Amino acid sequence: MATKGKYMAYVGSYSYNGKAKGITVFDVDVEKGIFVERCEVEVDNSSYVIASSDGKTLYSIADEGVVAFRILSNGSLSRLSSAKINGMRGCHLSTDAADRYIFVSGFHDGKATVLHLRKDGGVGMIVDGVFHKGLGSVAERNFRPHVTCCRRTPDNKYVMAADSGLDQVKIYRFSEKDEHLVQVDAIRCEMESAPRCFRFSSDGKFIYLMYEQKNIIDVYTYESGDRVPVIEKIQTISTLGKKANQRSAACSMRFSNDEKHMFCGNAGDETVSVYSRDPETGLLTQLCCLPISGEYPKDIAVFPDDKHIASINHESGTITFFKVDYEKGLLVMSANEIRCNEPNSCAIVKVSD
Repeated sequence: MATKGKYMAYVGSYSYNGKAKGITVFDVDVEKGIFVERCEVEVDNSSYVIASSDGKTLYSIADEGVVAFRILSNGSLSRLSSAKINGMRGCHLSTDAADRYIFVSGFHDGKATVLHLRKDGGVGMIVDGVFHKGLGSVAERNFRPHVTCCRRTPDNKYVMAADSGLDQVKIYRFSEKDEHLVQVDAIRCEMESAPRCFRFSSDGKFIYLMYEQKNIIDVYTYESGDRVPVIEKIQTISTLGKKANQRSAACSMRFSNDEKHMFCGNAGDETVSVYSRDPETGLLTQLCCLPISGEYPKDIAVFPDDKHIASINHESGTITFFKVDYEKGLLVMSANEIRCNEPNSCAIVKVSD
């Protein structure tokens, strides 16, 4: 895998306590598998950050809605625009492959919002938004709608929205011609399982759905349909090891860049699980589940070489670094931890060749 070039890491943090400005900018040393802090950029309570599909723009959730930054060739950020989402502050962002739209998930108000993206990468007007309705279980955390992940399907026909409160993944028809979210189906999950996030394989054939309270990943096949997609479950695998903390909550999930492996972070258990992935069948095999030397691995950053990861530890206010030995099933700490106040998520971006 080619990893030559200059890479940056952008880490979003809460700023309400005054200890962080919002986004911390790091230079990435791919060979050593570490981040080196450069500066901070002001964003009110950056709870999630992503890069655009073309890698030219960084998007952050903020109290004001969504903020867009141009990623400069030296890795610095230049503010482009911001847009309101007409709802409470979001918890998750995604763009489609063509960077036409950005999708915002609302944990607090149960809203999924779609906004236009401008040609310069800035965030434009709201296209559509839906508030989920209904009641989940009587459990304290999920008795009302909480949209935690929203993505456009690779075939561009649908938008899927995970709701950890209703224990469903709602499926909406959505197209450029008719820019409205129209529900056509749903994946109905086990009660109190709390589906938190999902990812598609890049070939569009498989969905990986992680459940926060059930501590599992379900693997589904995906086929595009005329009216509804055809989705079938083919595997259920634990996010935890054999000696797991019973009060664990699966909280983060990432592919390796080559999609031959997957990583899952577990809060409470304070571990990261590593899986091998069969590209043909889509099936996962757990290689290990090991401590991350921090608390609440809210995100996992996978280095461009796929040989190192960084655990973004929200509660301990740290980022810890590991070398991954896939053959032996080991995570080996490869550098000293660094401090970062209440980090929430991380985006690693290539800025120059």
